[in-house]
Amino acid sequence: MKKVVANADAAVADIPNGATLMLGGFGLCGIPENCISALVRKGVHSLTCISNNAGVDDFGLGLLLQTRQIKKMMSSYVGENAEFERQLLSGELEVDLIPQGTLATRIQMAGMGIPAFFTPAGYGTEIAEGKETRNFNGKDYLMELALHADFALLKAWKGDTMGNLVFRKTTRNFSTSMAKAGNITIVEVEHLVQPGELDPDQVHVPGIYVHRIFQGNNYEKRIERKTVKI
Repeated sequence: MKKVVANADAAVADIPNGATLMLGGFGLCGIPENCISALVRKGVHSLTCISNNAGVDDFGLGLLLQTRQIKKMMSSYVGENAEFERQLLSGELEVDLIPQGTLATRIQMAGMGIPAFFTPAGYGTEIAEGKETRNFNGKDYLMELALHADFALLKAWKGDTMGNLVFRKTTRNFSTSMAKAGNITIVEVEHLVQPGELDPDQVHVPGIYVHRIFQGNNYEKRIERKTVKI
């Protein structure tokens, strides 16, 4: 199976309006910058985006929010994006806020083929509205469903032409699980190498989960909130 595509535009060419996307990264670290820019150029709309965060106003998912291409956000942390806040308060954007551990586990369960699980996180809050609850050993839990996506868009540090991936540090946080939870997994890499160049013991995601891969470029690697000590 040939997995290498020419660029981001080719990789996302068949993503339709109304698709559900998972986008890897943590804050602005390890986000699929090239794929997001390609989606902006493509003009696809009515997207449901599953991501730990919503980017910032002029970068990451903030670019798709600016162009009103996102219909619904499913996220954990959204505090760095003023446009997100404006669209939420005005009713232009559907938002499903999910506790971070629950979000990570829902994605992980999808990749493992487990349809649902119980967690105490969110019990007794608005998160619990409409969800099944059970008591185990005197403690109350919510049932949460596994979270799947039509496409998973990820960025890795290195990948080979067979789709084997190596991530660096924080960039692994959601991406390794998302790779297994998307029907189609698309990966951009900083370094695309040939089979045999990656140490098998260092591979974080085996190529069986990856459907398309390409060499990315022009990475900005922004810092979401720079804090300095005087």
